[in-house]
Amino acid sequence: MKTGWNGLIGCVIEVTRVKRAFDTKTKSWNKSVEVAYYVGTSLFSAIVCANAIREHWWIENKNHYVRDVSMNEDWSRIRTNPDKVVILRSIALNALRANGVKNVQRTLFENCLSLEKLLSYEKI
Repeated sequence: MKTGWNGLIGCVIEVTRVKRAFDTKTKSWNKSVEVAYYVGTSLFSAIVCANAIREHWWIENKNHYVRDVSMNEDWSRIRTNPDKVVILRSIALNALRANGVKNVQRTLFENCLSLEKLLSYEKI
């Protein structure tokens, strides 16, 4: 049976994650296991694969998650020139990160209450 994938897949990576979630009703930690698969076009070592996966999730957690949760990007109803608003969000996030902000959502709230605080940032 010919699948059309011959020569395109160099390796398949299986990552097993053990997660623990706190159940507030039973006041206990529940363990769950999830398995994720990644496909590489070349044969890579386990160390290279692990670093690539970690870097992917670093970007997801530090950028995309912050944009979705703190800046409500998924709920945006902007239909005219949304690319310009995305650029403004990127500038704001980069300015906060350059000034050492760790909790973006709290800082955005504090800055909306005080224009002086917003303008006091050194690196904008």
